[in-house]
Amino acid sequence: MTVAVATEFHMVCDLDEVWEGEVAEFEVAGHDVLIVHRAGGEVVALQALCPHQDISLAEGGFENGVLTCRAHLWQFDSATGAGLNPTDCRLARYPLRVVDGKVQISVEGVVPFRVGA
Repeated sequence: MTVAVATEFHMVCDLDEVWEGEVAEFEVAGHDVLIVHRAGGEVVALQALCPHQDISLAEGGFENGVLTCRAHLWQFDSATGAGLNPTDCRLARYPLRVVDGKVQISVEGVVPFRVGA
């Protein structure tokens, strides 16, 4: 018999607080989370700190779906969190849902990626 485990989602913000083409950083149950409102309306949640030296990605650039860290210009695909430069790193992605215009995120079981960890 399989028992379903309920995933806890935390209300983070109203969807209209993060406009299309923008990013915003939030603290969610002890995790630094970056809400990314991609072109076309897709909204994703990624770890907010660059895995290189824990610099906030909200302080960097976001253009053509690419997040760029301001410190050393590391780049990440905002849809998947995959490292683009360098390619041997990534950003953790958090489950996200939008209910009645509210962005909700689950942090259960998600471990932020750190270089050398």
